[in-house]
Amino acid sequence: MIYNKFFVIDSHCHIYPEKIASKAVAGTDNFYKITVSAHGGTTAELMEIARETGIDRFVVESVATTPKQVKSINEFIAEEVEKSDGKFIGVGTLHPDSEDIAGDIDHLLELGLKGVKLHPDIQAFKIDDYRCLKIYEICEEKGIPILMHTGDNRYDFSNPNRLAPILEIYKNLTVIGAHFGGYSVWFEAAERLKDFKNFYVDCSSSFFALTDEEIMKLIREYGTEKVLFGTDFPMWSPKSELERFMNLPLSDEEKTIILSKNALKIYGE
Repeated sequence: MIYNKFFVIDSHCHIYPEKIASKAVAGTDNFYKITVSAHGGTTAELMEIARETGIDRFVVESVATTPKQVKSINEFIAEEVEKSDGKFIGVGTLHPDSEDIAGDIDHLLELGLKGVKLHPDIQAFKIDDYRCLKIYEICEEKGIPILMHTGDNRYDFSNPNRLAPILEIYKNLTVIGAHFGGYSVWFEAAERLKDFKNFYVDCSSSFFALTDEEIMKLIREYGTEKVLFGTDFPMWSPKSELERFMNLPLSDEEKTIILSKNALKIYGE
């Protein structure tokens, strides 16, 4: 709780086992060609951040780069959620090349995970690739939200042209588009995707490249009821990202909606 009135959920955080955390963080920095990671990506760091900042809860996830990683990653996330004393909301991972996507989804639900994280750019698939349709079909049927990395002007995996057809077909599938719906193509994404009722966005990995006026324009384009606060820990400091957000010209009610209400609704908490 910050200022004794705002319950805060950081809706986009990556965590890793301590023995591989530094390698995983370095890999992310290398992928994005920016060395900015503020933290090491461990659970211990995130718990310390909670104490320092007043952030109440964190949505935590990791990404499987091969199908064989899916089970172990989901079990790791579930274990960390169990140990977090209610601080973590766990989101599982899937891979479109898995031979048993339905089984993977059943397993992550059995573990108590609340959603699915997909990263088309790192996992090297196009959002509208036929291999992914089973994921969307089952997640829509079971009411599982998908937190999707969206956008990158270097590639053609996750940009708005790939996502829009999926939102049109799977109208009851809840998708949260990370990075205001389109990393590095923020305004193109807003123009193309803002009117889909089943589409939300988080503000992670965006503040560094945008002015306050541009951030506010994106929030107004999507509407406060469609925006979640997120930081992309460990790439960015949750403390600094939260301070930037709190200085935006939003009403207390709008801040409350973005900081927690939308995430609570999506993840059924």
